[in-house]
Amino acid sequence: MTDTFDNKIVSQIAAELAVAPRQVAAAVQLLDDGATVPFIARYRKEVTGNLDDVQLRHLDERLVYLRELEERRSAVRQSIDEQGKLTGELAAAIDAAASKQTLEDLYLPYRPKRRSRAQIAREAGLEPLADALLGDPRNDPAGLALQYVDAARGVADGRAALDGARDILAERFAETAEVLAALREDLWRRGVVRSTVVEGRERDEDEKFRDYYDYEERIASIPSHRALALFRGRNLGILAAKLGLGEALDAQTPHPMELAIAERVGIVQDGRPADKWLGDVCRWCWRVKLQPALENELLQRLRDTAESDAIQVFARNLKDLLLAAPAGPKAVIGLDPGLRTGVKVAAVDRTGKLLATDTIYPHEPRRDWDGAIARLARLAAQTGAELISIGNGTASRETDRLAAELMRLHPQLGLKKIVVSEAGASVYSASEFASRELPELDVSLRGAVSIARRLQDPLAELVKIDPKAIGVGQYQHDVNQRELARALDATVEDCVNAVGVDVNTASAALLARVSGLNTTLARNIVDYRDANGAFRTRTALRKVPRLGDKTFEQAAGFLRINQGDDPLDRSAVHPEAYPVVQKILAAVGRTVDQLLGDRAQLTRLSPQAFVDERFGLPTVRDILVELEKPGRDPRPEFKTAVFDEAVTTVADLEPGMVLEGVVSNVAAFGAFVDIGVHQDGLVHVSAMSTRFVRDPHEVVKAGQIVRVKVMEVDVKRQRIGLTMRLDDEPGAAGGAAGPGAERRRDGQDRGQPGAQRSGQGARGRSGRDGRDGRESTGESAMAAAFAKLRGK
Repeated sequence: MTDTFDNKIVSQIAAELAVAPRQVAAAVQLLDDGATVPFIARYRKEVTGNLDDVQLRHLDERLVYLRELEERRSAVRQSIDEQGKLTGELAAAIDAAASKQTLEDLYLPYRPKRRSRAQIAREAGLEPLADALLGDPRNDPAGLALQYVDAARGVADGRAALDGARDILAERFAETAEVLAALREDLWRRGVVRSTVVEGRERDEDEKFRDYYDYEERIASIPSHRALALFRGRNLGILAAKLGLGEALDAQTPHPMELAIAERVGIVQDGRPADKWLGDVCRWCWRVKLQPALENELLQRLRDTAESDAIQVFARNLKDLLLAAPAGPKAVIGLDPGLRTGVKVAAVDRTGKLLATDTIYPHEPRRDWDGAIARLARLAAQTGAELISIGNGTASRETDRLAAELMRLHPQLGLKKIVVSEAGASVYSASEFASRELPELDVSLRGAVSIARRLQDPLAELVKIDPKAIGVGQYQHDVNQRELARALDATVEDCVNAVGVDVNTASAALLARVSGLNTTLARNIVDYRDANGAFRTRTALRKVPRLGDKTFEQAAGFLRINQGDDPLDRSAVHPEAYPVVQKILAAVGRTVDQLLGDRAQLTRLSPQAFVDERFGLPTVRDILVELEKPGRDPRPEFKTAVFDEAVTTVADLEPGMVLEGVVSNVAAFGAFVDIGVHQDGLVHVSAMSTRFVRDPHEVVKAGQIVRVKVMEVDVKRQRIGLTMRLDDEPGAAGGAAGPGAERRRDGQDRGQPGAQRSGQGARGRSGRDGRDGRESTGESAMAAAFAKLRGK
């Protein structure tokens, strides 16, 4: 990549981020030198002018895209130049192309392609006929065409000559970048996606996709969850989808896109001999050349946009889950609930070390309730357990009652119980990592170990599991798996480095997520630790095989040594900045141990007094803040939800109940809340607040404890409608979804995954529900939000 290209890229990214080009240039240089985003965001603030991790992630993504664009731009120029067709005007247009799509539009007429009908017509000498009719519509097409009849060249008569001329002009119009760009954006703005059920598939999969059997909506306003459900139905052969403008046109009425083509290429209808023929060329161009191609392209654009949105939602939910409050270093008994196969039990000490395992059978069919309590009591006494972590799967409420009975009968144990998500525990149990970590333990018991440890530290345990298996995304198998993995890996990396890692207790899986480290280096650190004992200083990490100076620079600030020789090693102060701390100590006449945590002393210091040519004001400020609370954990205080003991199944719920629950997942249309009945309830986005909420993430996040009111219960279909507006009354107008939920103020129904609804952007029959002609209600919007799950 030349300096000119890089300067162009830097300027463009700087404009997008609204920052100075020098900031972007500095970040680009650091990334090119192998620095990670967490390292740059935390320890190179002076260099980048304080760019944060969000800006740096965007910068990194755009840098890759724009460099690929420049490489492609160079290849396109070279290809056209080699054909001898690179004019100054075309070269300027290529240089100005801001996207890969625009660049490919410009290249389309010059792209090597298979021999087309237009190419055959040109070889038959019909291009002058096409040019003559386009250039002067006063020419009579039938009469002029006779001059080009040549049986030896495959032109049998005047009709064949005109057909060939039509093919030439249709291809020319379809490959004109201006025409393509205008039609593409007009169709995206005005186009309507319509789906119908494939004949004979009406009852497939219990009508999972019935909301899409007769559905239409403007393509630009389809929410991601509806788009992905639609594409899944199409992929399964249940739905057929088309893109048009929504109106029925007879065979004689020109399509609006035909008229748009005519306008762009300068064709008007003035009653001249060739005008009708030229109009037919535009119709042919649209219906044969452009309409199929643009339909496929824009449906793919819809899919790409929907996938991008779904990936972002998944990443945000994952971040919230990873940064959930840890219970901390407490001995825990983990219970992996089960019925016939029993409840798997694992006890771990304060550091997560496995102490003991067991299997108890308190439920059907054995019903050894008293025996199970006795064994758990003995285990708790032997291990000094403080907490009981209960997985939220099958039999979790029954097991929760068992734990409550244990606590009632044995108060001297001082136990507390918490129900945690067990998502991904089975994946971990069967993983290669679990086999190395717990080689002697049966697969069925490893899940209980994971359930215990994820209560102590969700981040440390969940990093051992493929992020896609944690269960906080929707349609995750329908999105681009490479992009999903990239986004989730970046999220995990940011979370791990935001918290920091105790190098003497961390697993290899956790260490591998630290800035600058990888799986091999993480394994080397663990092996060195096992062979030589705990690390006493950060500098001792340099003795680990293959951990060189560059890696140490990237990783050291995020690694903690909590009981080592140097108190600074348990802080987020980077070793390279220890000289700054020494200057501070000299200025106040204190030792490190005396100064750490002394907020009163530290807040009296002027950061500017310790700035030098290497460490600027942002770094000095960060150091002073870190010295106030070394190794501070950015995660919230540990709290637990308390489930109602009298409510264990959906049948126990009644409208009007106010319950405590945990947000298990956040989607574009609302949030799912675990209220302890084995089936999550849905809080529609319109029922989250008395104010307008565009994005549910503005109000809740995965793992958050919330109070909700039950508004609607469907025991047969296992559906629960909830509201966070505790003043709402069940059965009131608008139902659980709230007044007007189906008519969002932005013209979209965020909770409606399928059937068309009134409002801008969605077309129904006379603006009503497309199935029965009745106006939608808030209650139907809630039901429709649940219907989204049928496409999940």
